[in-house]
Amino acid sequence: MCGIAGIVNIHPKTRHASAIRLMTNRIAHRGPDAEGVYVDDQVALGHRRLSIIDLSAEANQPMWDYSGRYALVFNGEIYNYKEVRALLKDYPFRTHSDSEVVIAAYATWGPKGLEHLNGMFGFAIWDQKEAVLFAARDRVGKKPFFYHVSASQLLFCSEVRGLLASGMMDGKLDESQLDEFFKYQAAQHDHTLVKGIRRLPAGHYLLLKDGQLTMEQYWGYHHLRPSADDLAQARRQVKDLFMDSIRLRMVSDVPVGAFLSGGIDSSLVVACMAEQSTSPVHTFTISFDEKQYDESTYAKVIADRYRTDHHLIRVRPESFLESLDDILASMDIPSGDGPNTFLVSKFTREAGVKVALSGLGGDELFAGYNKFIMYYKLMSWAWVQNIPVSLRGNLLRALSARMKNHRLEKLAELSSLPNWNISTVYPVLRQSYSDQDLRSLLNLPVPVDGVKAHLAATTKDLAWMGRLSQCTVGEMETYTRDVLLRDTDQMSMAHALEVRAPFFDYRLIEYVLSLPDEIKYPHQPKQLLVDALAPRLPLEITSRKKMGFTLPIDQWLRKELAQLTSEKLQYLAGRKEFNGQYIMDTWKHFREGDPRVLWSRIWKLIVVSDWLQRNNL
Repeated sequence: MCGIAGIVNIHPKTRHASAIRLMTNRIAHRGPDAEGVYVDDQVALGHRRLSIIDLSAEANQPMWDYSGRYALVFNGEIYNYKEVRALLKDYPFRTHSDSEVVIAAYATWGPKGLEHLNGMFGFAIWDQKEAVLFAARDRVGKKPFFYHVSASQLLFCSEVRGLLASGMMDGKLDESQLDEFFKYQAAQHDHTLVKGIRRLPAGHYLLLKDGQLTMEQYWGYHHLRPSADDLAQARRQVKDLFMDSIRLRMVSDVPVGAFLSGGIDSSLVVACMAEQSTSPVHTFTISFDEKQYDESTYAKVIADRYRTDHHLIRVRPESFLESLDDILASMDIPSGDGPNTFLVSKFTREAGVKVALSGLGGDELFAGYNKFIMYYKLMSWAWVQNIPVSLRGNLLRALSARMKNHRLEKLAELSSLPNWNISTVYPVLRQSYSDQDLRSLLNLPVPVDGVKAHLAATTKDLAWMGRLSQCTVGEMETYTRDVLLRDTDQMSMAHALEVRAPFFDYRLIEYVLSLPDEIKYPHQPKQLLVDALAPRLPLEITSRKKMGFTLPIDQWLRKELAQLTSEKLQYLAGRKEFNGQYIMDTWKHFREGDPRVLWSRIWKLIVVSDWLQRNNL
């Protein structure tokens, strides 16, 4: 796990020694253990290293292959690097690192080497002989890869601010992406909130050759097929895949711990780690004085059951307020989430742990959110689509206005859709601002919804899937990749902590997507997962009401954070892109307790305000 940066000259040839140093200095928090730079008149490569596997200096980067042809800068981990290395019998390895396995795989198989790699990564390989840049991002999008192309250079980096620090591009807000940020907590697909900065899409690689940039997808859903397994076979396969995913993610030359919330997903991660570990697992739990948010008693049940070395982290409003500036400063990209990961990562790293496993992904794969059931049921009510659209939504809109009920507003919007499929229903289930809200918030035209367009393009590939699998794809293509994994990366790497997510092993994802609804339908919370790994969890964990890993920010905004919130919203209200009166009215309604104004809306406004100011955009 590291930070990478690079500059490739298209024309003319020149050296960029100072610019590459500016970029690596800006992402130094990602890799405090070593720094490396290579510069010639064609390319500049930079690396900041967080040493996890093969701690020797020989594994530092940029790393050249034995022939001196290929140079690598790599961010991430290849969990199965030992298995891949065993296939490369003729390659003269000089280190025991997973990084050298990446460069050997490319030197041997070219882009097809990606098919052998199980891990999280964003990397670039410079072919000195052919003057070609090859770059790739992992299948799910766990690790970031941002780039900027001009007529003279291609720049790439693990963070947006690294690109901006180069001094080789202008930093300007991309106003056209604001609507998708407020809807979905992120600019979508390959876009960012900065003009000219793009993301390499997950499961893709790019080539820069002779000044031409091309991009190819190497992993997606189109190659998946339905499974013929029955329930008993599915349980066995889920168990085997998950246990192997845990095994791979415990490979490390430094201490490995786990985030433990006390929910099903993190509890199963800890349980399976304990089975495969020869020493007590280090577990970390956040607790609060606000009991409705506190899950520490459930976490202790698991910690005691599996005899972990348990660390309880008490977070109070004053400690959160003290950390808030650091939390906001850690957001390379604005986010509607992330403070919880920042705090647990901070204390985990301070305890001497460099790698932590997380329960991320259990809800997305095994239908753990209410929206899965809602989507399933909506798609079962085909008869509703025979009712005129105007009649469907009018009654619900009137009720929601009278009752000030956010859920009724959402249901009214769903009822007003002319037809129901994954590309129309899922975006409404996930978005936190409707088009009507955005017309009030932004002094900008509301463009075509990128999520709807992207999911519509995948409809043919998903047609055979069950409804729950379709909803999982909706999650994977929006919230999971662009919010959940992005926040985990930027908030954990702020403390140079590597977070690994066993549920996002691509083999497990592919298998669970292939299963029919009748095997996965959650009559109890995530029943297939729980039954597959029974009896590892006690009933008090599997049957309790879902809480989610969240902070009591809604309460703190009205009290301890009220002054700061007012200041941030006033700044935003003064910008031309926003309707200032709407922002201040929303803040007023929130403080008065209007249930339709969720705390998450206020938090997004705070985050964007701070990010615009901090980056002078």
